[in-house]
Amino acid sequence: MRKIAIIGAGNVGGQIAAFLIHSAAFKPRPLGRGKVTPLSVSILSKPQSLDRGVEGLIKEGPVDLLLLDVVKGLAKGKALDLEDCASVLRQDCVINGSEDFSLLKDRDIVVLTAGLARKPGMSRDDLLKKNSEIIKDISLKIKEYASGKIVLVITNPVDLMTCLTARITGFPKNKVFGMGVSLDSARFANLIRQELKVPVTGIEAVVIGSHGQAMVPAPNQTQVSGVRIERLVGEGIIAKLARETVERGASIVAHLGSGSAYYGPAAAACDIIKAIIKDEKRVIGICAYLDGQYTIKDLYLGVPARVGKQGVEEVIEIELSENEKKQLVSSAESIRGQLDNLNV
Repeated sequence: MRKIAIIGAGNVGGQIAAFLIHSAAFKPRPLGRGKVTPLSVSILSKPQSLDRGVEGLIKEGPVDLLLLDVVKGLAKGKALDLEDCASVLRQDCVINGSEDFSLLKDRDIVVLTAGLARKPGMSRDDLLKKNSEIIKDISLKIKEYASGKIVLVITNPVDLMTCLTARITGFPKNKVFGMGVSLDSARFANLIRQELKVPVTGIEAVVIGSHGQAMVPAPNQTQVSGVRIERLVGEGIIAKLARETVERGASIVAHLGSGSAYYGPAAAACDIIKAIIKDEKRVIGICAYLDGQYTIKDLYLGVPARVGKQGVEEVIEIELSENEKKQLVSSAESIRGQLDNLNV
């Protein structure tokens, strides 16, 4: 049994727990008085399809989750609500919430979602100063109580927050990584689905680089039913889809008026957690540490990587066009410049 902590009991953290409980409800359950293995869920406050991804995680065995948040009562309140949710779905779940970070000491995986959400007109870069202070403090707690555990960073701007978390904790580079481009790839695939009116299951969309304005949708590696998208639509359509992918997060923020996306990020996080717990060794777009791959060294950036029970097991180098290579290097330089300004 792998024990998971979710730091940050806001929309993303709570939704991750809810997805896990909801998916467990569709497992075959014994009739009558047959024993049901409990799903233990605790909340610290912040693909394959979601149904296959998260349900597969639950079917692998009991999941022990912890919700943590510095806001007094928030994680506990979410935990009580999630207990009721589990009861409605007839699931024997144990759900806890706390402000006590020392509870991290028996966790195997820490999911870091704490931080401020974007507001209308705010870029991910605008979040840097505010969220960096939050992440510095939490990273010190992770270092103290969860030494050497796997840390999955969700907090935006995720590339910088992942770099920051890794530097402060000093954990092995394969143990600290961020979510980022797996969500961007899903967004790119969704927009392609709408444009071409084809099932999303037949689309392999690739996005690399930072999870922000400098992300790089890669049509050179994006396929629909095995055919490169460049052979299916013109450059103008590809450029439009790429632009809409980059702007997708900001568009969601603008429509919501308050807060930012959380269903998509929570689903993407669950998909990565599943790959770790089941030791799938599956290639997923994540914010991984680069040590010379793509000619980029000593930096976290969104790239395809093989993920399993040890965390990041291999960074995958894919073939890029010359323009995509230039964009990726530019994305890396942007992240490095901002990181240097943090003086960590």
